Amino acid sequence: MLDKHEIRECLERFSRGMDRFDRAVYLSAFWDDAEMAAGPFVGSAADCWDWAVPMHEAGQIVTHHALLQSNIDLDGDTAHAETYYQFVGRNRDESLWIAGGRYVDRLERRGDAWKIALRTNLIEWGCLPPPMPIPFADVPDIALNGVSARDPGDPSYHRPLVNRRQSANPGKPS
Repeated sequence: MLDKHEIRECLERFSRGMDRFDRAVYLSAFWDDAEMAAGPFVGSAADCWDWAVPMHEAGQIVTHHALLQSNIDLDGDTAHAETYYQFVGRNRDESLWIAGGRYVDRLERRGDAWKIALRTNLIEWGCLPPPMPIPFADVPDIALNGVSARDPGDPSYHRPLVNRRQSANPGKPS
């Protein structure tokens, strides 16, 4: 159970690193000699970062790489995982790009750490649904606590996390 937990945390670092444009977190999910196959790209995890980030930066304002269920097969210091995902990108033109598929990974435990040694990204569907306004975007002072960023300015990096907004209704939750 502990190995599977550590493997899931490794898989989550990939998504967090990519969505927050945090190269160190992204690369912490991969061994230095790991190989990636994603769309037309095949190469190292570091080279995939160099290929994917400029594409996401040019195309999207924000991205979400949401991980769904994982099937993990353990065999000593090697594990094979199949993880379903949904990708959502809010494009610069305000349209949305949604895609889904599976990450098929071979992970290896080297020393005390589990990391990805080989990843194949199977993109199985995609669509461009009609965009809608972001809920509550017109709330005063939302920028104080509710605006995402692709860098350490994102609220998820704040320690300790505090609410910097005032309640619109004193005495009631904000």
